[in-house]
Amino acid sequence: MQYHFNDIEAKWQKYWDENQTFKASNNSDKPKYYVLDMFPYPSGAGLHVGHPLGYIASDIYARYKRHKGFNVLHPQGYDSFGLPAEQYAIQTGQHPADTTRVNIEGGVDKAGNDIEGYRKQLDKIGFSFDWSREVRTSNPEYYKWTQWIFIQLFESFYCKKDNKAKPITELIAIFSTEGNASVAVECDDNIEQFSAEDWNAFSTEKQQEILLQYRLTYLAETEVNWCAALGTVLANDEIVNGVSERGGHTVTRKKMTQWSMRISAYAERLLQGLDTIDWTESLKESQRNWIGKSVGASVTFKVNNHNETIPVFTTRPDTIFGVSFMTLAPEHELVHTITTPAQKDAVNAYIEATAKRSERERMADVKTISGVFTGAYAVHPFSKALIPIWIGDYVLAGYGTGAVMAVPCGDQRDYDFAKHFNIDIPNIFEGVDISKEANADKESTVLANSEFLNGMGYKKGTKRAIFELEKLGQGQGKTNYRLRDAVFSRQRYWGEPFPVYYKNGMPQMIAKEHLPIRLPEVEKYLPTETGEPPLGRADVWAWCTESNSVVSNDKINNTTVFPLELNTMPGWAGSSWYFFRYMEDTMRDSVFASEEALNYWENVDLYIGGSEHATGHLLYSRFWVKFLKDRGFVTVEEPFKKLINQGMILGESAFLNIIQATFSDENGDRNINAYSQVVISEELYKEIKEGGNIEDLPEPIFDYLNKRMELFSELNSEVLGLQKKFICFKTAVDVQYVNLKNEISLEEIKLDQRYNGLNGASLFQNNVIIEEKDVAFLKVSREVEKMSKSKYNVVNPDQISEQYGADSLRLYEMFLGPLEQSKPWNTAGITGVHNFLKKLWKLYVGDNGLLVNGSEPTKDSLKTLHKTIKKVEEDIENFSFNTSVSTFMIAVNELSQQKCTSKDVLEPLLVVLSPYAPHIAEELYSRLGNEGSIATVAFPTFDAKHLVESSKNYPISFNGKMRFTLELPMDMSKDEIEKTVLAHEKTMAQLEGRTPKKVIIVPGKIVNIVG
Repeated sequence: MQYHFNDIEAKWQKYWDENQTFKASNNSDKPKYYVLDMFPYPSGAGLHVGHPLGYIASDIYARYKRHKGFNVLHPQGYDSFGLPAEQYAIQTGQHPADTTRVNIEGGVDKAGNDIEGYRKQLDKIGFSFDWSREVRTSNPEYYKWTQWIFIQLFESFYCKKDNKAKPITELIAIFSTEGNASVAVECDDNIEQFSAEDWNAFSTEKQQEILLQYRLTYLAETEVNWCAALGTVLANDEIVNGVSERGGHTVTRKKMTQWSMRISAYAERLLQGLDTIDWTESLKESQRNWIGKSVGASVTFKVNNHNETIPVFTTRPDTIFGVSFMTLAPEHELVHTITTPAQKDAVNAYIEATAKRSERERMADVKTISGVFTGAYAVHPFSKALIPIWIGDYVLAGYGTGAVMAVPCGDQRDYDFAKHFNIDIPNIFEGVDISKEANADKESTVLANSEFLNGMGYKKGTKRAIFELEKLGQGQGKTNYRLRDAVFSRQRYWGEPFPVYYKNGMPQMIAKEHLPIRLPEVEKYLPTETGEPPLGRADVWAWCTESNSVVSNDKINNTTVFPLELNTMPGWAGSSWYFFRYMEDTMRDSVFASEEALNYWENVDLYIGGSEHATGHLLYSRFWVKFLKDRGFVTVEEPFKKLINQGMILGESAFLNIIQATFSDENGDRNINAYSQVVISEELYKEIKEGGNIEDLPEPIFDYLNKRMELFSELNSEVLGLQKKFICFKTAVDVQYVNLKNEISLEEIKLDQRYNGLNGASLFQNNVIIEEKDVAFLKVSREVEKMSKSKYNVVNPDQISEQYGADSLRLYEMFLGPLEQSKPWNTAGITGVHNFLKKLWKLYVGDNGLLVNGSEPTKDSLKTLHKTIKKVEEDIENFSFNTSVSTFMIAVNELSQQKCTSKDVLEPLLVVLSPYAPHIAEELYSRLGNEGSIATVAFPTFDAKHLVESSKNYPISFNGKMRFTLELPMDMSKDEIEKTVLAHEKTMAQLEGRTPKKVIIVPGKIVNIVG
């Protein structure tokens, strides 16, 4: 009759799998509800306890919705393409397909590592996933449709008139009859105008070249973030603090011919769509800032003594007479053209230095002022004054036009730049002092020294300036967006191959019926020696247009056999539409998702995942869905109705505090490690003087280190004349070797090769640890950090489930705090929820069997039940899962005190608990004599009448001091209350025969007898 949680959990996980309990149907009379998690990428490290946090929350909600009568789709899969999987394969010398499969399914990989596997780890936690719809983005059967979507983007353009994407054939028809003079479409800048006659006379290659300037995915030379160490281009969201997020490698800016996605065409719709979805305001604001809408004007400056012009976007055209210099991004295409010979070396050196800084680093660095004069000048559109042209890294080639008209009197960054380089700062604001800083106030200032704009304010001045610029043909009103077209090429192996071959240098799409184009085998997954992507190593990577198949490279003749694209798609390709794939359950070979499935499920009702994807995956998927809607492939405009960002579970890292012996000169310029260390307590670590003399140490430590240093000095004459010193430092220890008392298990840690040596000496051999009763040498100190393998603070959920059970893990992760907040993991805390489950078990099962019977429930038990139903339902609807756990604990305590055995109370309680602790709920529900699973049993209905109090336990006070309590009916009148209280024996004892002056009664609250 014991609570054998391991057996119970294994039993019900097997039952769910065999009976396909959570398999969703695409044909149901029930209302639909689609719950989705951001799916994981499988790495060799597997899951730690931080990973399931969002999954547990979504699973609770999915289970709750089933109880509420919904047809719930709760699928799961793997984001199995991309840089993490490729890097893991490179590090372990295996094929990414092999490591990915083993990391998902479990087993022993080719390097001999025993991998548990994501699927087994997820199943052990008891998630109600519909595994029949599993997605792996690296499966050819899946990425066939990613390739197909790419082709649809290539075969589309964006029509401004209808504000939607359309087939490129419609644009070709316009070109052949009207030319391009009057088309209103999204396209590249500086498009050459042509007539219908011109178009029809162009060669096929010329027409294809022109169409690339209009397609929604196109080839172009682009400034990219190049990471030489990883051999690939990185997206902005893959760079942190100027280095690659993966590995911390240097990232530089360089120009490369890349596939790009014209996401900028959707900028306004992406902004407007945010008003239609239930996301957190902070996440919406992140996307608004990333899209960066600005209203202003485009101004064209002519370059003196050149035929070139420099277009500039400004939100303050009214300040045009305050322009005293221009700044171009170092990567601007005109820099080399206009730079004078005298400035060439300085400009080239500055460009080279800037290439080593990421865009984010340059944007964030507001303190550093740097730049170089090109030697060239622009001509002011109105005054015709010559304006010096500089380059500066605070201007980005990818934002606006890559050039700014600098108005130092009105912009602080321009002001600081002008001060630094001694450039004029003309004042164009009436009565404003700019001697110390720029004037940022645009609403209340009046323009001066601005010719026809004198005396005008910001709004009127802006309209007039645009009017005059348009008259000159040197400007117009314009709305600008910070959002740039997304680079879609990656110089990697482990990604979706492009369905593209090249004929006369022009990209050609491979027809749908020949997809998928599968990844070829390569010798290794690094760029070639000549700098080509890894696919450049493939021997069989050419397209035959006769056999419609991939053939050997030596057959390339550029007549019938052509080279294939060498780049692969980025990680976000497969994750931008995977939620539609889950909808399809039967026709996966013939469609990416059937019309029936798309019409039924529409989009995701609840999406849970990390906020770090705000400007990456979440933005790109919204873009792809809007495109697919435009072309009639899906029925919805937004992929995710409601989105919640879960917080992070932090790890409690464990550190050994170390004293290391050294020899040093007086100035500390020369330090020689004596290769002797002692583990000390955190208290001593804080107490002793860093870098002090060895004599300052406590006696046992001094004796040990001094002895070791004398031995060292006998063998190393180079330390003669140097002083004996010590340094203190911390070293991380894997938390698996630390018990709940923060003590290290020495026997286990000695077997770990990572700890056999530190700076050449062992920490745990040869009596290095000094065992002294007065100092807790064997204890570690703790610090809360991000949970990761590199910090040795990972807690494996398998071990927690084995020791305490999956239900305990689920409850504890929710109990840690609000879902959206980050919180530290402390294994010691899980014992509380585990004890709760044992107490719950004892409420139902005793030493001699089942305690539950058909007895009539008491009033108190019904009150406890319905109070719990109400609170838990409110909590789940508000995603306040942590407070539900407390509610369950209170309920079990109350029912235990009430000695409740009524099935009418205890059975519905299991249904309420089931989303949180499904295994124990299933087992007890079954023991109550029920058939099947509890998963679809109706959620109990809250009945308010059970919470209505029929009586009140009144505090009876005498002259304001409460002396006893008395339970009285709630419907008793004030007169009846007074009579009853005064007649009570305890009242008479208090009054001792006195007649009270008055009796104060507040019905339902208090009774106070005065006098």
